[in-house]
Amino acid sequence: MSPASWDAIVVGGGPNGLAAAARLGAAGRRVVVLERAERLGGLAARFEFHPGFSVPGVLHDDGLIRPATVARLRLERHGLALEAPPPTLFAEQGGPGLLVAHDAASARGELARRSPHDADAYAAYRELFARLAPVIGRVMSEPPPPLAPAGLAGWWQLARPALALRKLGRRDLVELLRVAPMCVADFLNERFETPLLVEALAAPAVAATWSGPWSAGTTTRLLLHEAAPGRRVRGGPAALVEALAAAGRAAGAELRTGAEVARIRIDGGRTRGVTLVSGEALDAPVVVATCDPKRTFLGLVEPATLPLALEEEIANIRSRGTAAKLHLALSAPLELAGRAGEPIAEIRIGGGHVDELERAFDAIKYRRNSARPYLDVRIPSLAEPALAPPGGQVVSILASYAPIDVAGGWNDANRDALLHSILARLETVAPGTGARIAGVELLTPADLEARFALTGGQIHHVEPALDQLFVLRPSASTARYATPVAGLYLGGSGSHGGGGLDPGAGLLAAEAVLSRTS
Repeated sequence: MSPASWDAIVVGGGPNGLAAAARLGAAGRRVVVLERAERLGGLAARFEFHPGFSVPGVLHDDGLIRPATVARLRLERHGLALEAPPPTLFAEQGGPGLLVAHDAASARGELARRSPHDADAYAAYRELFARLAPVIGRVMSEPPPPLAPAGLAGWWQLARPALALRKLGRRDLVELLRVAPMCVADFLNERFETPLLVEALAAPAVAATWSGPWSAGTTTRLLLHEAAPGRRVRGGPAALVEALAAAGRAAGAELRTGAEVARIRIDGGRTRGVTLVSGEALDAPVVVATCDPKRTFLGLVEPATLPLALEEEIANIRSRGTAAKLHLALSAPLELAGRAGEPIAEIRIGGGHVDELERAFDAIKYRRNSARPYLDVRIPSLAEPALAPPGGQVVSILASYAPIDVAGGWNDANRDALLHSILARLETVAPGTGARIAGVELLTPADLEARFALTGGQIHHVEPALDQLFVLRPSASTARYATPVAGLYLGGSGSHGGGGLDPGAGLLAAEAVLSRTS
């Protein structure tokens, strides 16, 4: 195939890039995916971090895959299956913690032993999100409406989200409007009386973001997390990548690895193709960039090519990394003091109170690592034993908070201090872990930036703050995937519908291409 024969080039072979290629290929477009790494998957690619020990990727949260995305890409035909997530242990020092299932009926007994009030409150909490889920799921599975509608179709797109909200009924609509701007600490403290439960439920709303539980608007982030389907991929991130790659190949897309893009070529205000680091040039009238928007516009586009207003808009996007990733190779299984012998795959470890989570956040305001970070812990080798040798175990930890611009830089002293603080926090609920460690890999925000081409080391590409969501994600003029540069589209986690492993942003970007070039 000659270089000029491509209809579209997709930059990035992560879940979003693969989804975009599969959708464009299914529509008959000639597509090539260019992935800089030697294997597909991006942040969801499996890699060995210690001899014999592997992690399923940097992103270990695979419980937020939307059924609409799976159905539209027909991923079941390529072996993808979803299953209920395991319960999560909200660990505590000196006690058994709370082993809480997503399903309220399954969680009732565990919660009632601590607080009958909270057992009832958790059931009401889940019922609220069950009612909100169809509306939020629909909003996240569709492109945001235009800010300046043109014609009847544009006005209809603008009205649809509001009409969907009206279907909630007055009581739920008023509650949604009331709580969305709230800080998540207030939202949860209204409902629950157990401090450990409040802290643990608040954590997903602020992990890896520039916010703490007392930050305004963090309830919106919790709404997006909790109203997600709660289904995870059977086989983990690798299974999702395999299904997406199979769908792309079946649709005729070419998937290339070790193909790093040096430039997105623009001439006369129109996209012409890309040039690789190797010097190879590929021509196409459409480029779908699934890397973060700052890297796309300020790194891959030739300087002084963009309109000044667009360049300033992109420069103002906030993409500050605030979390580190720690991978542990253990010679023996992790032992939790309060749950001896129990194989628990998901654990949240904090200080036992939402104010402890806020104190962890406080440190990054002053460019310091948190001395007592909050840990989101996964043990992927329980579901995938092949990740570790017999008798061993892999522990994957997302640690909040650690700033990209830590005072003094990421020198050995700062790295050692961060590692020590994470392991010390882990030891509070799993004493003796240090003696089991056979290998360690610490990825600071700076490491994440350098290794995975993440601006600022921000794993969400763009901070999920209120002013960087929905019609403003990643920015006002690029929120609908098409950009002011003709033929250049955004489709990564920094766009609406993206985040975690769900490849919805890539799918929506592909559909934006098809709607404009059919």
